[in-house]
Amino acid sequence: MNTPTYKVVEGTSTASPEQLEEWKATHGEFFGIVIEDKVCYLKKPDRKALSFASQVGSDPMKFNEVILKNCWLGGDEDILTNDSLFLAASSKLDQVIEFKKAELVKY
Repeated sequence: MNTPTYKVVEGTSTASPEQLEEWKATHGEFFGIVIEDKVCYLKKPDRKALSFASQVGSDPMKFNEVILKNCWLGGDEDILTNDSLFLAASSKLDQVIEFKKAELVKY
């Protein structure tokens, strides 16, 4: 059995290897967003989180906040409270919310 490796960025606060393995076992694939010397870990959003975020209407910042908080596994909480860090993390959320490609076939 191969042990997965995780990218560790020098100087960032990071979860222990055991915690990373636990998240991997619980959530499958998850993401790390690294901003300077900070890092946060996010699971993929489920339908419930996407539905809740969609209810905030046309406010993209509120949408990002809902997704970030609902997908949060751990990391530096300054990312949730510091506006510039929050905006940096928000710019990566479209990659966390990934969709499989579908094909429409007419018969």
